[in-house]
Amino acid sequence: MSSFAVERCRLAIAIPFAASLILLPPTPAFAHASDRGHVLLLPTGYYVAGGALAVAASFLVLALLPSDFPAHFWRRRLPLFAFGDGARAIVSLISFAGFAILVAAGLFGSRDPLSNPLPLAIWTLLWVGLVLLQGLLGNLWSWLNPWYGPWRVISRLFGKRQTWRPPPWLGCWPAVVLFFAFAWFELIDPAPDDPARLAWAAGFYWLLSFAAMLVFGYRDWSRRGEFLAVFFAMIARFALFQRNEVERSGGGRLSLCWPGAKLSDTAPLSLSGTAFLLLALSSVSFDGLSKTFFWLGLFGLNPLEFPGRTAVIGIGSLGLVLMFVLLAAAFILAIVLGQRLAGSPHSLSQAAGLLVWSIVPIALAYHVAHYLTALLVDGQYAIAALSDPFALGWNLLGTAGMQIEAGVAAGAGSAWWLWNLQAGVIIAGHMLAVLVAHGLAWRLHPVPARAALSQFPLTVLMIAYTVFGLWLLATPSVG
Repeated sequence: MSSFAVERCRLAIAIPFAASLILLPPTPAFAHASDRGHVLLLPTGYYVAGGALAVAASFLVLALLPSDFPAHFWRRRLPLFAFGDGARAIVSLISFAGFAILVAAGLFGSRDPLSNPLPLAIWTLLWVGLVLLQGLLGNLWSWLNPWYGPWRVISRLFGKRQTWRPPPWLGCWPAVVLFFAFAWFELIDPAPDDPARLAWAAGFYWLLSFAAMLVFGYRDWSRRGEFLAVFFAMIARFALFQRNEVERSGGGRLSLCWPGAKLSDTAPLSLSGTAFLLLALSSVSFDGLSKTFFWLGLFGLNPLEFPGRTAVIGIGSLGLVLMFVLLAAAFILAIVLGQRLAGSPHSLSQAAGLLVWSIVPIALAYHVAHYLTALLVDGQYAIAALSDPFALGWNLLGTAGMQIEAGVAAGAGSAWWLWNLQAGVIIAGHMLAVLVAHGLAWRLHPVPARAALSQFPLTVLMIAYTVFGLWLLATPSVG
């Protein structure tokens, strides 16, 4: 049989199979909701099984598609318009001014985390809302970060000074360490929502990062040490918009692309970059796990009489590290097994550094699904608090007295659509991860059979993580 006939046969099998998956009707979920969260009773097992089957089926469909499908899929672009970087410093300076006001509000404003704009801006608008926008629109953080503008001002006033170039072995380990500190503060610290405590932490981090940018240079530290820039840049790789930079003009042309298209020619990540991505996923996963009845029961804690975060600092710290170690071990094992099945000549570091990019859509999906409720409810509090940042009775935005609609995340009806949306996001993220891994595997193994074999262990890991993620959404939890 000719190669053309084989490709047509593959398409004839794959396309109807994919269409049948899309057309399958969803099964309704019945839920019991309270003001502390949702405890889904039935039929969560069908969702978990369906999600696992969807991820497995996506692997089978991709294995049957033509070998050049990922390249053709990612190559398509829709050019939009060009714009320059002239306003970037101004936008960053405005962002810096807003950050300074938020820090001042944290120090001198209301002590209530739901009335003070600093905790709401950092934990909701930045860590949830902006992550979602980064995944959809692209690297907005390169414009919105509060360091670029002040750095440009200092450079203009004092001229460009000689900076110290970090050694290559350093990689982005500083970003890994700082991200772990950030995750520990968010998940383990007794009072991460305390406005004054958060103001001191945020102010110190800004000063530390700015000093590092003056020493190492803005570009180098943004790529190696400033964990938000590293994280947001990785997330932006999966955005629907791509900006082709033009070095001479300092601008670029914006185009519409498929999610993951920017990875078609990306280089493998270093060991530190791989660790950073795995830490990002494991920290969000542990945030969900640490609140479950299952986790607390392992240590003899009654979830209905939760003793508070101070009592579980040791347990939480252990769990945060353990979650990262287990995920990293499972990922490395999947890569090793895949390389052996395919008889790959590539080194483990090269294969892991390239295939770890498939973790990004999973991390983004977990991030959105896990914090979606907080975004819907606390986002309203943030809009109200920004109108009166110092609790002085101001109404700058006309939203200080707005009615908070907490019911958007409460009640049986809300629980149904919310959980369906969260489950759909997680499943879609894993299916995109399978597509990305498939495309990257072709770069390592041009032979179709070897590429498919190399992806089998990683697909099994993704299926297992899909089940784990959906279980986290459905299992009873505190808080």
